[in-house]
Amino acid sequence: MLVGLGLVILVVAAIAILGRTRQTTASQPDPYAQNLQVSDMRLSRAENFVGGTVTYLDFALHNAGQQTLAGAQVEATFYNTLGEVVQKEVLPVRALQANQLAGYPDLMDLGQAPIPAGQSKAVRITLEHVSSEWNQAAPNLRFLNLRLR
Repeated sequence: MLVGLGLVILVVAAIAILGRTRQTTASQPDPYAQNLQVSDMRLSRAENFVGGTVTYLDFALHNAGQQTLAGAQVEATFYNTLGEVVQKEVLPVRALQANQLAGYPDLMDLGQAPIPAGQSKAVRITLEHVSSEWNQAAPNLRFLNLRLR
């Protein structure tokens, strides 16, 4: 019994130590991000199958640079009415593609639906949760981890 209890304590301690020392990698903004222009931002909400609310942020993303954008993440920062940060999330950017069957758009990875230089595409980020303290203004967006061709 004592040996088993000792093993359980060692496993719990190892999990606690490994979980605490794991560092999140700080994503640096890519210099190419200055070539990405956001316009026509729209927020919408829908209920998911478990009764929760999902928030969608749709916008047009214009690639004003010289390379094709084949992948990106965006850091969305949400503020309260006092201008304080209440939520910050790094999320993948997905392209909206017209679906011929149901009329609803499909989400595609930018690797499958890249944005060529000089062109725009409708994109979406999906948030499973948004803070109740959010001031309902458009979040601040910063593009990270860009994949270019």
